[in-house]
Amino acid sequence: MATKPALRPGLYSRLGVGEPFDQTHDFVTSPFFSPLVLAILRLTLGFYAFFVALFHLIWDAVRGHGAGSFFSYFTHLSYIGVIAYYFAAGVQTLCYVVNKRKGYPLQRWPRPLQFLHVLLYSTITTYPFVVTVIFWALLSGPSTFSTRFDSWVNVSQHAMNSLYALIEILLTNSGPSPWLHLPLCIVMLASYLGVAYITNATQGFYTYSFLDPHKEHAKLAGYIVAIGIAECLAFCLAYGLVTGRVRLVRRRTDAAEAPQAIDEWEEVERPGTSVGHAV
Repeated sequence: MATKPALRPGLYSRLGVGEPFDQTHDFVTSPFFSPLVLAILRLTLGFYAFFVALFHLIWDAVRGHGAGSFFSYFTHLSYIGVIAYYFAAGVQTLCYVVNKRKGYPLQRWPRPLQFLHVLLYSTITTYPFVVTVIFWALLSGPSTFSTRFDSWVNVSQHAMNSLYALIEILLTNSGPSPWLHLPLCIVMLASYLGVAYITNATQGFYTYSFLDPHKEHAKLAGYIVAIGIAECLAFCLAYGLVTGRVRLVRRRTDAAEAPQAIDEWEEVERPGTSVGHAV
């Protein structure tokens, strides 16, 4: 009898959206603590990040009168992405707990929404590293810690953002992002250039000084390429850390199960017991 040829994975599968979606519940579990603790952690951190962003926006509107340009900065846009993921993932994890670990709503939603969730995960585990490196290497200065407010905001948005990424990378069961997400992340990062230059055309300033072609000249192309390379490195870093965590957890699980399996085998084979004997 002829065997059927193996079906090639579809586009959604290559994008990290399997059928069924997340059958092992990796997106809502952790190898180190219960789903309830994970839900509380995600929602608590999500609320903190939301408070930081909202307070910053109100502060700019009342004190600095610069709220109109708040959403022109990649730092703020990527931070909002972190907030969105932590709230979405936290709610899904909480639903998983309420449903007695039998599943969660995202598994039943349309596949485009599942893909957007997985893609959002890829962005919040890579963009924060790019933001952190660029800020502390190129943009930080004497004004970074000039006031308590500036110190708090800069630490929250330019340092803790990478901590948020590491929490999702190291403390959950989420697998590595598909490599096909890398070009998508780069395209979205490159698309931000449009936002930056639209802001200059409408409001008369560059969100980041190194994007000014009149000031940087040929260096501008180098900065743009360097940011793309930084995203590639951040993606590889996240991929490597997740892969290492998966292997470490698998090793620990296998080591914990091995003695139990030996005990069960000895119980079956031990002479003088009725267990394991044919009737």
